[in-house]
Amino acid sequence: MAYFNLKQIQELEHLYKINLINSCSGFKSANLIGTKSTKGQENVAVFSSVTHIGSNPPLLGFFCRPTTVTRHTYDNIKNTGVYTINHINLDNFEDAHHTSAKYDQSISEFDMTGLESEYKDNCKAPFVKGAPIQLEMKFVEEYLIKANNTILVIGEIQGLHINGDLLQDDGFINLSKANIAAINGLDGYTIPRLEKRLEYQRPRK
Repeated sequence: MAYFNLKQIQELEHLYKINLINSCSGFKSANLIGTKSTKGQENVAVFSSVTHIGSNPPLLGFFCRPTTVTRHTYDNIKNTGVYTINHINLDNFEDAHHTSAKYDQSISEFDMTGLESEYKDNCKAPFVKGAPIQLEMKFVEEYLIKANNTILVIGEIQGLHINGDLLQDDGFINLSKANIAAINGLDGYTIPRLEKRLEYQRPRK
């Protein structure tokens, strides 16, 4: 096996180190976060850090990079308090990836890709049209990660739109049926397949 100690990791070439550390945690969720500025400018951006925080209340979190430069998604969320989370799938992952390009705030990524915005249920933030799973979110709180100045943004689910054929009788969402993508590192996209669901486990006697 290849082995790197901390000193070796710190001395790696910059891009190699970024690829290595971004890949070693495993597959990550692939989502587009949609926001709108107070001036009505739409924004959509790819995030690979959306994670479950809790079910009651229904909370999700994601990480923002340090705000030493302008972060349109973060600024819009803080200014308006609303945003959407939209699952990336096989049909749109290339356009979704392009939203990571650093456009000026006056330019919407919807206009620079094949992605389309849509609005539902009086939500002021745009959803990504055609996304198999769309979540309406309300900003709740944030935490500064002092170790590297990233920010954990926590939001509460206000609405959940799911393609009907994905939803099973017990509430399980079968992501495989919609070819939902996952991200390996920064730029590797894969389409996972459900192998098997296992029962709740109890200690063996």
